[in-house]
Amino acid sequence: MSAQAPRVLLFGASGQIGRCVLARLVRQGGRVVALSRHAQPPSPGVEWRTGALPDAVGAAGDFDAILSCGPLDLFSHWYARSPTGAARVVAFGSTSVHVKGTSPDPAERELAARLHDAEARLADAAAARGVAATLLRPTLVYGAGSDRNLSRIAALARRHGYFVLPRDACGLRQPVHVGDLAAAALAALAREDGGFHSYDLPGGETLAYREMVARVLAALRPPARLLLLPGALFSLAAGAARRLGVHDAGAAVLARMRQDLAFDDSAARRDLDYAPRPFHPSAEMFSPPPDTAEHGL
Repeated sequence: MSAQAPRVLLFGASGQIGRCVLARLVRQGGRVVALSRHAQPPSPGVEWRTGALPDAVGAAGDFDAILSCGPLDLFSHWYARSPTGAARVVAFGSTSVHVKGTSPDPAERELAARLHDAEARLADAAAARGVAATLLRPTLVYGAGSDRNLSRIAALARRHGYFVLPRDACGLRQPVHVGDLAAAALAALAREDGGFHSYDLPGGETLAYREMVARVLAALRPPARLLLLPGALFSLAAGAARRLGVHDAGAAVLARMRQDLAFDDSAARRDLDYAPRPFHPSAEMFSPPPDTAEHGL
């Protein structure tokens, strides 16, 4: 990194993680070139560029660091073919690479394969350039109101006043706040060691799926009810709701409610001083941002 404030190229800067990362970079005095697929209003300390991965986004050889909060597969393609000098790289992936490779849903298996290939592509390109690269894999992200999991549950519960789950929706989850992810990204950016490192980033609390949803519903204003149904009855209700367009969750998504998805964050705690908060949500964490279009992710 240079002695003066680092010059950082940030992809996915208008997405749920990117917005939080951008705010922290600006507070630290970084010189940030931020990329979004859509034009953004002027921001102090930020040079906005409009573009979409994996297309060309302008010169990238004069940065101290490159940080990607957007789709890993698209970023890895761009990075592999773009001259970037000696810039340190930090990129977000997903723990889906661990989870969905054996899914009964072909689309989910294909997603896991793309993530796996993207991780390898990023590692190979960084090694070929002799630069440091860090991969961060979050679990269930929340806190910005634009995630596709807990915020969608909150939106359905607000609309109907209740949310339905099977009684055995007891698979373990570790929801992680965007602020904790942003802190991990900046910690990775500040490291001075070389090589390729990867970290799973779960939240600070492990709890059953239905308890996680119950806390979301209790945080809403007014709170919504959680209705627990026997498994067979829930399957019938979920199928009917999908046909009516109430939700689009497939069978694999619903079955995962019963599956433990818990990850070890000991390496991140050791190397990045990672200290994620427990899951104590508020209604504001599930409110859509002023610009509800998900530009960056």
